[in-house]
Amino acid sequence: MLKGNLSEVTEFILAGLTNKPELQLPLFLLFLAIYVVTVVGNLGMIILILLSSHLHTPMYYFLSSLSFIDLCQSTVIIPKMLMNFVTVKNIISYPECMTQLYFFIIFGIAECHMLAVMAYDRYVAICNPLLYNAVMSFQVCSSMIFGVYSIALIGATTHTICMLRVHFCKANVINHYFCDLFPLLELPCSDTFINEVVVLCFSVFNIFIPTLTIISSYIFIIASILRIKSTEGRSKAFSTCSSHISAVAIFFGSLAFMYLQPSSVSSMDQGKVSSVFYTIVVPMLNPLIYSLRNKDVKVALNKFFERKFFL
Repeated sequence: MLKGNLSEVTEFILAGLTNKPELQLPLFLLFLAIYVVTVVGNLGMIILILLSSHLHTPMYYFLSSLSFIDLCQSTVIIPKMLMNFVTVKNIISYPECMTQLYFFIIFGIAECHMLAVMAYDRYVAICNPLLYNAVMSFQVCSSMIFGVYSIALIGATTHTICMLRVHFCKANVINHYFCDLFPLLELPCSDTFINEVVVLCFSVFNIFIPTLTIISSYIFIIASILRIKSTEGRSKAFSTCSSHISAVAIFFGSLAFMYLQPSSVSSMDQGKVSSVFYTIVVPMLNPLIYSLRNKDVKVALNKFFERKFFL
């Protein structure tokens, strides 16, 4: 048996989204456009929050972190995907595959927990507005951000170490467009029981706990909003949450469809479409959702362009 990663496979072949040659160029152009919009949108959101003093609040501090996560997540997936559209064989080396898996898991886990942190922030802002500045202080926000990335690093490191211990023999075709956990776990010729247990445990922690946090937060938020007597007050309170609700619904909906369905060839093919949403479409949509549905961001954007125009 080989030392190190115990693998005889030195490279993998990514099956990609489709094997139809006539679709390669249109898909290349489509995902290139999505990537450009994603980079411009998320980088623009980070810069806007950095330059606009009235956006220096916990809500936008977390939003800038979410934009950073989305920017990195799409950069881990899309550039390699674009290269595969214009090459004959979609080859990725073993080290490249493990590296892509590691960073994909980091930013995937980080997004789950960041959305939960943002839900908790909205809960405090609406249900305990008088205590908001004390509860969501700079130190607390920084600790939350640090906690999110720490959990992500621990999860990604554990998954990757477990993947490095399995033995890949002759099967090297990954039925996906990037190196994801489940498609990789279909290939080893050694026992993957430990990997499956780790995936189950971390899935419970990284999907169900953030989901429970978000649902609990919004139950209290909705109950608090319903106690507001004025229609204008209710509308204003709900408007601060609508963007986050939209982002959460798209992300966790596609994530659940991918990871909570029975594993089979057909479900994996359907899972490719689902994974396109949470790895590619969601990072593109988040800055659009938060800019188009958020009054503060629109005001900051208008002021930014007015300053540039007058200069």
